[in-house]
Amino acid sequence: MPDVIFEEIECKSAITRVSAGLNIGFRWMLNPYRGCQHACAYCFARGSNERPGYGTGRDFETRIIVKVNAPEVLRRDLDREGWRRELIGIGAACDPYQPAELKYSLTHRILKALRDYANPVMLVTKSPHVARDADVLESLAAVADVTVSFGIATLDEDVWRRTEPATAPPAKRLHAMRLLAERGVRCGVLLAPIRPGLTDEPRSLEDVVEASREHGASFVHDNVLYLRPGTKEWSLPALREAYPHLSERYARYYRGAHAPRTYTQDVHRTVEELRRKYDMAPPGRALPSAGQLQLAI
Repeated sequence: MPDVIFEEIECKSAITRVSAGLNIGFRWMLNPYRGCQHACAYCFARGSNERPGYGTGRDFETRIIVKVNAPEVLRRDLDREGWRRELIGIGAACDPYQPAELKYSLTHRILKALRDYANPVMLVTKSPHVARDADVLESLAAVADVTVSFGIATLDEDVWRRTEPATAPPAKRLHAMRLLAERGVRCGVLLAPIRPGLTDEPRSLEDVVEASREHGASFVHDNVLYLRPGTKEWSLPALREAYPHLSERYARYYRGAHAPRTYTQDVHRTVEELRRKYDMAPPGRALPSAGQLQLAI
């Protein structure tokens, strides 16, 4: 793994308003970091890193922008006149529990601020490190709505190792979810991204839904792989190297950003059937798709 550079900056505001007209379940989002050490080749947020001096490839994984004053600035944001304790989404452009969090503890301090102001939050992560904040999340959940969504696309260890090598094993994420759920924190699973030929088989999808139910998830949300410019240039070569037999299929499916509509509808239909089978609700709030989040950030 290449060396990681942490670029410390100060922000003027911790929260960002989501673009008008986007119905993604929240109007405000917060990203304590920019870039992500999890280094998933398919990550839709890579495109958000394309700005002067920054690339969507190795830069996204190894030049992590750290908003060192975000917790303190958030308290000012929450304290300002007119703030109505609206839902804040955390994790749209980075994983708030990537390894940088072990060094800076920004997410930990941010959750404490949200707790002190009884402000609702929706948090997305692939990391079991979120369980370290179980006490804070439990106390926050006692005064405001809290949702923690765990990204789990497959339980197949070979696929996980080839496509998400810098993340924790799915089993550890499930264990962390169970710990939080047992403490009264509402948890769910983002079955995403569902990748053609890799994680879209009904048995694979059912394994995730069944395990989610067994580990305390109250909902499952699904999303098919989405490849915008900035992500596609990085993701497809990685796919060709790991799964050369799928190259032709992906070239056919992803002439644009989305897989064919009929394919996507079939996948959603399968997951909906599994939700009914395991008595799993869709998310109470409309969780955003990768495409919506890309527009939001």
